[in-house]
Formats: sequence, C-alpha cells, structure tokens
Amino acid sequence: MTTQDTLPARMTARERAVVAVLLTAGFTLAVDFSILNVALPVIGADVGFSTGSLQWIATSFALAAAGCTLFFGRVADLAGRRRLFLLGMALLGASSLAGGLAQGPGVLLAARVAQGLATAMVTPSALALLTTGFPAGPARDRVLGLNGALMAAGFTTGALLGGLLTGTLNWRWAFFLNVVVAAAVLAVAPLVLGESRAERRPRLDVAGAATVTLALVALVFGASSAGEHGWGDPRAWGALAVAAALLGVFGLVEARAGEPLVALGVLRRRPVAWGNAAGFVAFATETSLVFALTLYLQDVLGFSPLVAGLAFAVLGAGTVLGGLIAPRVIAAVGAGRAIALGLAVQAAATLPLAFAGEGRGWLVPLLALTFTGGVANLVAIVGYVVTATSGLPAADQGLASGLVTLSQQTGIALGTPLLAAVITARLDAGTLPALHTAFTVNALTTATAATLLALALRRAPSH
Repeated sequence: MTTQDTLPARMTARERAVVAVLLTAGFTLAVDFSILNVALPVIGADVGFSTGSLQWIATSFALAAAGCTLFFGRVADLAGRRRLFLLGMALLGASSLAGGLAQGPGVLLAARVAQGLATAMVTPSALALLTTGFPAGPARDRVLGLNGALMAAGFTTGALLGGLLTGTLNWRWAFFLNVVVAAAVLAVAPLVLGESRAERRPRLDVAGAATVTLALVALVFGASSAGEHGWGDPRAWGALAVAAALLGVFGLVEARAGEPLVALGVLRRRPVAWGNAAGFVAFATETSLVFALTLYLQDVLGFSPLVAGLAFAVLGAGTVLGGLIAPRVIAAVGAGRAIALGLAVQAAATLPLAFAGEGRGWLVPLLALTFTGGVANLVAIVGYVVTATSGLPAADQGLASGLVTLSQQTGIALGTPLLAAVITARLDAGTLPALHTAFTVNALTTATAATLLALALRRAPSH
C-alpha cells in the first residue's frame, strides 16, 4: 500500500505534495535518533572516541533536540512555520555533511548538536503546518496517523538502517543520506508549502525560553548520567536537581510574563496536559524497549548486530500498521479511549518478555509480541497527537505542536537512559535477570499510565 493510497480521496495534488514533503522530513529526523546506535563502536575507532565517551554521540543530539523544541515551536508561530522548516532542513543538510566528513570527535559532536537543533526547528514547524493545513476531523486524523506511523517507524528503521549501512558500506552514509534527503526537500518544499504564522506577532519570551531550555538539557543530562553510571552517580542527581529548580523558575517566569512562551491556560486544558503526558510515556516505553531488546538479542541470544537490526523491521511494520488503523480506532471510540486502549495492549504485549529465556526459540514469540506492541503503541501516539492539538486556535498551533514534539523527544531522550539505569542496578544478578526486571518495569509503567489516562481523558473529545 502506498502513502497516496492511504490519504483522503478528496485531497488535492498540492495537498498530497505538502504531506509527502512534511512526512519525509519527519521520518528522516526520527531515523536520526537511532541510526548511529549500532555503529557506535566503529565510529569510536574511526574518529577517536574513548569507550566511555561514545554515548555522547547520541546524547549530544538528544540534548539539543529535546532542549530547544519548545522554543522553536513558539518561534514557528512568530517567524513563520514554512520559513523555520526550510531553515531547519538547510541546517540538517549542512550538519550532516559535516558529520559525514568528520575526522575528529569535536567536529562530529558539533555536527550532532546541529542535527539536534535542526530537529527542534523542523519537527514542530512541520507538525504545525499539518495541523493548520487540515481542519479537525477525519482528514486531519488520517494525516496525523501517517505522521505518527512514520515518526515511530523511523526510530526502529534507524536501528535497522544503521546496521545495514555499517555492515555493507560505511557508517558515514548515515550522515550522507540526510544530505540527499535535505536537498530533495529543499528543492520541492518552496514550491508547495505556503507560509503559516500567528496573525499577531507577540514578543518572544526570552527568559522563559532560556530557563526551559536549560531545564530540559539538565534533565536529559541527568537521565543519561544515571543510565551510564547508575543512580548513585552524583552527576545524575545534581543535574536532575538543577532541572527541577529550573522548571520551578520557568513556572514563575511564565506566570508573570505578559506574553509567555507557554500560556499556562493552554497547559491547564486537560486534553493538552494529559495528551502530552501520554505521548511521553508512549515514546519513552517503546524506544527504551528497543534498547532492552537489542541487549537481549545480542548479549543473550547471541545474534549479530545486523540480525538484531533486521528483527526490528517487524516492530517497524507494526508501527506502520498502527498508524494506518489509528484513525479508525479514534473514530470508533474517541481519541482519549484510543490512547488508553493502545497503552493497555502495549503493556500486555510487553509483560511476557519478562519471562523470556536463553534459547533462540524465543525469537518467534518475541517478534509476534513486538509487532503487536508496535501496532498498539502507534494507536496511542496518534491518539495523543489528535488530543493535544485539537480545540486550539490556529495562533497556538505552533505552541501545541511544540509541546507534542517536546513530549515525543523527551520521551525518546529519557526513556532509554532511565531503563538503562534499571538494568545497570540489576546487572550483578546477570544480564538476563536484569533484562527481566527492565521488561517488567516497562510493562507496569505502561499499564499504570493506561489506567490513569483512561480516567483523566474519559471526557476528552474525539477530535
């Protein structure tokens, strides 16, 4: 089934082109979160990273992407969503070229930070262009379903593609592919995208932007330190304490600001607040599950990185299917119930992994469970995007999209290190028992979230 086959029948050729451009960009950025993970040891040997510093290749990207997304979501409202989208794609192309040509750690890390900034610019502006381009209802739900499917599939595709490129060509092609995609998008996007911005251009809340960005950077750094060194690491607790303090300051700044970065009235809306909480859980649990499954497939079952990457193609297929059926689920039960249902099924598919054994016979049930979990995860993700962006005026769609992107990117950035900290705390008992604990924690977290969200969103609108 092609992308065009799944789009609404009444969509014009121009609208199809707009959707294709925006979804291509979003998928590429989602791939960037995980495409280098399998190749980290090879990159370290080629560029000169020590083993202990390899994690910064991934963390530097996540810090910039998660830390700046809310800021750029508001900038998109003010400066123009099309303009910011094009600037972000240009930055992605330039930074990816620099990363592919890097000969030392400094250049590579700078390129990854720039890629993260490009993600923070492109993702909320692209989502805002989608939500303002289609009225609330089935058409928007269908487009957001495709967007959610490709964004989630991008993370698992990144693991697969990274293994293929490293094993057959060279890890540098993980960067060079972005250059090709960015050039193609920049060639087509100016021809099909119309400008979109808030009718009135208020002043940018610089103090709010600075405090929330620093808070998110500290939060991701603290979680990454806990994942690498365990919860006893003072850097982890210190960074998390700084993050909590800065978030408190941010709340005070926003309460007093004449034109706040985040209008507290928006956050008080139940669908916005709980919808984004659901998005955080959905992305954090599924992406961290990929990390735990990578360890299980390679360290326990003994498969090669290439085979482990190929196994995630099944999960990717599940996420695509979930994105396609999500609009029908939402139409049948409503967006709030779709979120809770998706997370509940995801939890049910994850819990049996807590009993996985050391024999390779577990591969088939593992693939079936991850496929089912992927379908359910995408139903929840599309439900949260619909919930968190509906019922707001066009002037706030950049902010709403920034919040949606923030929940997505912080979920991806925090989920893996937090689950890694759980695994690290149990490694004395052995790798498999540690993974059993991780799978259990993952499933119980998802099930708890499903229960709470079912109660909180029971009166959330369908559209």
